[in-house]
Amino acid sequence: MKISFTIIGYNESCFLKDCLNSIKDVAYEIVYVDCGSSDESVEVAKKINAKIFTRENNFNININKQFAIDNSSGDWVFYMDPDEKLSEELKKEIVSTLKNTDSCGFLIPRKNLYFGKWLRYGGKYPDKQLRLFKRGFARFECRSIHERIKVDGKVAELKNPFYHTVVRDTRHLVNKMKSYAEREGEEIKRLNKKQRDIVLRAIRRFIINYFFKLGFLDGVTGLFVAVIDLYNGLLFYFKSNELE
Repeated sequence: MKISFTIIGYNESCFLKDCLNSIKDVAYEIVYVDCGSSDESVEVAKKINAKIFTRENNFNININKQFAIDNSSGDWVFYMDPDEKLSEELKKEIVSTLKNTDSCGFLIPRKNLYFGKWLRYGGKYPDKQLRLFKRGFARFECRSIHERIKVDGKVAELKNPFYHTVVRDTRHLVNKMKSYAEREGEEIKRLNKKQRDIVLRAIRRFIINYFFKLGFLDGVTGLFVAVIDLYNGLLFYFKSNELE
Protein backbone atom coordinates (compact mmCIF):
# COMPACT_ATOMS: atom_id res chain seq x y z
CA MET A 1 0.00 0.00 0.00
CA LYS A 2 1.76 3.11 -1.28
CA ILE A 3 0.35 6.61 -0.78
CA SER A 4 1.34 9.50 -3.03
CA PHE A 5 0.75 12.99 -1.66
CA THR A 6 0.26 15.70 -4.29
CA ILE A 7 0.57 19.42 -3.57
CA ILE A 8 0.57 22.56 -5.71
CA GLY A 9 1.80 25.88 -4.35
CA TYR A 10 2.49 29.51 -5.13
CA ASN A 11 4.60 31.51 -2.66
CA GLU A 12 3.48 29.50 0.35
CA SER A 13 6.81 28.42 1.82
CA CYS A 14 5.65 29.70 5.22
CA PHE A 15 3.10 26.84 5.30
CA LEU A 16 4.77 24.25 3.10
CA LYS A 17 7.39 23.11 5.62
CA ASP A 18 4.80 22.16 8.24
CA CYS A 19 2.63 20.52 5.59
CA LEU A 20 5.48 18.34 4.32
CA ASN A 21 6.69 17.44 7.80
CA SER A 22 3.20 16.20 8.67
CA ILE A 23 3.13 13.66 5.82
CA LYS A 24 6.72 12.57 5.18
CA ASP A 25 6.52 9.58 7.54
CA VAL A 26 3.57 8.00 5.69
CA ALA A 27 4.28 9.15 2.13
CA TYR A 28 5.55 6.74 -0.49
CA GLU A 29 6.26 9.87 -2.54
CA ILE A 30 5.45 13.58 -2.46
CA VAL A 31 4.69 15.29 -5.77
CA TYR A 32 5.05 19.06 -5.52
CA VAL A 33 4.02 21.32 -8.42
CA ASP A 34 5.33 24.85 -7.98
CA CYS A 35 3.31 27.49 -9.84
CA GLY A 36 5.99 30.15 -10.34
CA SER A 37 6.85 30.92 -6.72
CA SER A 38 9.40 33.66 -5.96
CA ASP A 39 9.91 32.54 -2.35
CA GLU A 40 11.72 29.47 -0.99
CA SER A 41 8.98 26.93 -1.75
CA VAL A 42 11.06 24.87 -4.17
CA GLU A 43 14.02 24.75 -1.75
CA VAL A 44 11.70 23.58 1.04
CA ALA A 45 10.35 20.80 -1.18
CA LYS A 46 13.87 19.73 -2.19
CA LYS A 47 14.84 19.16 1.44
CA ILE A 48 12.39 16.27 1.78
CA ASN A 49 13.23 14.87 -1.69
CA ALA A 50 9.87 15.67 -3.22
CA LYS A 51 9.27 15.03 -6.91
CA ILE A 52 9.21 18.65 -8.13
CA PHE A 53 7.59 20.14 -11.23
CA THR A 54 7.29 23.79 -12.30
CA ARG A 55 4.17 25.02 -14.05
CA GLU A 56 2.48 28.28 -14.95
CA ASN A 57 0.21 29.64 -12.21
CA ASN A 58 -2.98 28.69 -14.05
CA PHE A 59 -6.18 30.61 -13.31
CA ASN A 60 -8.00 27.29 -12.93
CA ILE A 61 -5.92 25.74 -10.14
CA ASN A 62 -7.56 22.34 -10.72
CA ILE A 63 -5.52 21.96 -13.91
CA ASN A 64 -2.30 21.92 -11.92
CA LYS A 65 -3.86 19.75 -9.22
CA GLN A 66 -4.72 17.17 -11.86
CA PHE A 67 -1.22 17.46 -13.35
CA ALA A 68 0.23 16.57 -9.94
CA ILE A 69 -2.14 13.61 -9.64
CA ASP A 70 -1.24 12.41 -13.15
CA ASN A 71 2.44 12.43 -12.18
CA SER A 72 1.97 10.34 -9.04
CA SER A 73 2.75 6.62 -8.97
CA GLY A 74 1.38 5.31 -5.67
CA ASP A 75 -1.56 2.96 -5.21
CA TRP A 76 -3.44 5.78 -3.48
CA VAL A 77 -3.37 9.57 -3.82
CA PHE A 78 -3.97 12.20 -1.15
CA TYR A 79 -3.97 15.72 -2.56
CA MET A 80 -3.33 18.62 -0.20
CA ASP A 81 -2.87 22.37 -0.15
CA PRO A 82 0.30 23.86 1.40
CA ASP A 83 -1.71 25.38 4.27
CA GLU A 84 -3.00 21.98 5.38
CA LYS A 85 -1.56 19.36 7.76
CA LEU A 86 -2.41 15.79 8.70
CA SER A 87 -3.01 14.84 12.31
CA GLU A 88 -1.28 11.80 13.83
CA GLU A 89 -4.67 10.20 14.46
CA LEU A 90 -5.69 10.60 10.82
CA LYS A 91 -2.44 9.08 9.53
CA LYS A 92 -2.93 6.02 11.71
CA GLU A 93 -6.53 5.70 10.56
CA ILE A 94 -5.52 5.96 6.89
CA VAL A 95 -2.85 3.27 7.18
CA SER A 96 -5.22 0.96 9.04
CA THR A 97 -8.18 1.54 6.70
CA LEU A 98 -6.31 1.08 3.42
CA LYS A 99 -5.08 -2.36 4.45
CA ASN A 100 -8.56 -3.74 3.81
CA THR A 101 -11.13 -1.65 1.95
CA ASP A 102 -13.40 -1.92 -1.07
CA SER A 103 -13.80 1.87 -1.30
CA CYS A 104 -12.21 3.97 -4.05
CA GLY A 105 -12.33 7.30 -2.21
CA PHE A 106 -12.71 8.79 1.26
CA LEU A 107 -14.33 11.91 2.65
CA ILE A 108 -12.33 13.39 5.53
CA PRO A 109 -13.42 16.06 8.04
CA ARG A 110 -11.36 19.25 8.04
CA LYS A 111 -10.74 21.61 10.94
CA ASN A 112 -10.54 25.20 9.69
CA LEU A 113 -8.34 27.55 11.71
CA TYR A 114 -8.82 31.31 11.70
CA PHE A 115 -6.24 33.32 13.66
CA GLY A 116 -5.28 30.11 15.43
CA LYS A 117 -8.85 29.33 16.49
CA TRP A 118 -10.72 26.24 15.29
CA LEU A 119 -14.23 27.23 14.26
CA ARG A 120 -16.75 24.56 15.25
CA TYR A 121 -19.89 26.26 13.94
CA GLY A 122 -21.13 28.46 11.10
CA GLY A 123 -20.77 25.71 8.51
CA LYS A 124 -17.00 25.52 9.07
CA TYR A 125 -16.99 22.00 10.52
CA PRO A 126 -16.92 19.12 9.70
CA ASP A 127 -16.36 20.56 6.19
CA LYS A 128 -15.84 17.07 4.71
CA GLN A 129 -13.34 16.92 1.85
CA LEU A 130 -12.77 14.15 -0.68
CA ARG A 131 -8.98 14.01 -0.68
CA LEU A 132 -7.92 10.36 -0.54
CA PHE A 133 -8.64 8.09 -3.49
CA LYS A 134 -7.34 5.11 -5.42
CA ARG A 135 -5.09 6.25 -8.24
CA GLY A 136 -6.80 5.97 -11.61
CA PHE A 137 -10.30 6.06 -10.11
CA ALA A 138 -10.70 9.84 -9.64
CA ARG A 139 -9.94 13.12 -11.38
CA PHE A 140 -10.86 16.78 -11.79
CA GLU A 141 -12.73 17.66 -14.97
CA CYS A 142 -11.05 21.11 -14.79
CA ARG A 143 -14.00 23.07 -16.16
CA SER A 144 -14.43 25.30 -13.11
CA ILE A 145 -12.24 26.55 -10.25
CA HIS A 146 -14.92 25.31 -7.82
CA GLU A 147 -14.99 21.77 -9.14
CA ARG A 148 -14.59 18.87 -6.78
CA ILE A 149 -12.90 15.64 -7.65
CA LYS A 150 -15.07 12.91 -9.16
CA VAL A 151 -14.59 9.33 -7.99
CA ASP A 152 -15.49 6.27 -10.05
CA GLY A 153 -16.49 3.88 -7.29
CA LYS A 154 -17.60 3.64 -3.68
CA VAL A 155 -16.86 6.59 -1.37
CA ALA A 156 -16.56 6.06 2.40
CA GLU A 157 -15.77 8.39 5.30
CA LEU A 158 -12.90 8.64 7.78
CA LYS A 159 -13.43 9.91 11.33
CA ASN A 160 -10.27 11.82 12.19
CA PRO A 161 -9.74 15.33 10.76
CA PHE A 162 -6.91 17.17 9.09
CA TYR A 163 -6.09 20.85 9.67
CA HIS A 164 -6.43 23.88 7.41
CA THR A 165 -5.00 27.30 8.29
CA VAL A 166 -7.51 29.45 6.42
CA VAL A 167 -6.28 32.73 7.93
CA ARG A 168 -3.07 32.97 9.93
CA ASP A 169 -3.01 36.74 10.59
CA THR A 170 -4.36 40.01 9.16
CA ARG A 171 -1.64 40.27 6.51
CA HIS A 172 -2.38 36.76 5.31
CA LEU A 173 -6.09 37.62 5.23
CA VAL A 174 -5.60 40.69 3.02
CA ASN A 175 -3.33 38.85 0.56
CA LYS A 176 -5.71 35.89 0.38
CA MET A 177 -8.76 38.07 -0.22
CA LYS A 178 -7.00 39.90 -3.03
CA SER A 179 -5.96 36.69 -4.76
CA TYR A 180 -9.37 35.08 -4.30
CA ALA A 181 -11.18 38.18 -5.63
CA GLU A 182 -9.13 38.04 -8.83
CA ARG A 183 -9.93 34.37 -9.44
CA GLU A 184 -13.58 34.62 -8.43
CA GLY A 185 -14.10 37.76 -10.52
CA GLU A 186 -12.74 36.04 -13.62
CA GLU A 187 -14.91 32.99 -12.93
CA ILE A 188 -18.04 35.13 -12.54
CA LYS A 189 -17.29 36.83 -15.84
CA ARG A 190 -16.54 33.54 -17.62
CA LEU A 191 -19.77 31.89 -16.43
CA ASN A 192 -21.77 35.10 -17.01
CA LYS A 193 -23.30 35.03 -13.52
CA LYS A 194 -25.89 37.68 -12.69
CA GLN A 195 -24.43 40.34 -10.40
CA ARG A 196 -27.67 40.61 -8.42
CA ASP A 197 -27.43 36.89 -7.59
CA ILE A 198 -23.88 37.35 -6.27
CA VAL A 199 -25.02 39.88 -3.66
CA LEU A 200 -28.13 37.93 -2.65
CA ARG A 201 -26.09 34.74 -2.24
CA ALA A 202 -23.57 36.53 -0.01
CA ILE A 203 -26.33 37.94 2.23
CA ARG A 204 -28.13 34.59 2.40
CA ARG A 205 -24.88 32.81 3.27
CA PHE A 206 -24.20 35.24 6.11
CA ILE A 207 -27.67 34.77 7.63
CA ILE A 208 -27.62 30.97 7.34
CA ASN A 209 -24.07 30.46 8.62
CA TYR A 210 -24.12 32.98 11.45
CA PHE A 211 -27.63 32.44 12.77
CA PHE A 212 -29.01 29.09 11.61
CA LYS A 213 -25.68 27.23 11.71
CA LEU A 214 -24.82 28.88 15.04
CA GLY A 215 -21.72 30.76 13.90
CA PHE A 216 -22.27 33.18 16.80
CA LEU A 217 -21.19 30.39 19.20
CA ASP A 218 -17.62 30.84 17.94
CA GLY A 219 -17.57 34.26 19.59
CA VAL A 220 -15.84 37.31 18.14
CA THR A 221 -13.85 35.22 15.67
CA GLY A 222 -17.05 33.61 14.39
CA LEU A 223 -18.63 37.04 13.85
CA PHE A 224 -15.51 38.35 12.13
CA VAL A 225 -15.33 35.38 9.75
CA ALA A 226 -19.04 35.65 8.89
CA VAL A 227 -18.61 39.35 8.10
CA ILE A 228 -15.53 38.61 5.98
CA ASP A 229 -17.49 36.02 4.00
CA LEU A 230 -20.19 38.64 3.41
CA TYR A 231 -17.58 41.22 2.43
CA ASN A 232 -16.03 38.77 -0.03
CA GLY A 233 -19.36 38.37 -1.78
CA LEU A 234 -19.70 42.14 -2.17
CA LEU A 235 -16.07 42.33 -3.29
CA PHE A 236 -16.79 39.80 -6.05
CA TYR A 237 -19.70 41.98 -7.16
CA PHE A 238 -17.52 45.07 -7.56
CA LYS A 239 -14.72 43.05 -9.12
CA SER A 240 -17.10 41.67 -11.75
CA ASN A 241 -18.20 45.26 -12.45
CA GLU A 242 -14.57 46.23 -13.07
CA LEU A 243 -14.07 43.29 -15.43
CA GLU A 244 -17.20 44.28 -17.35
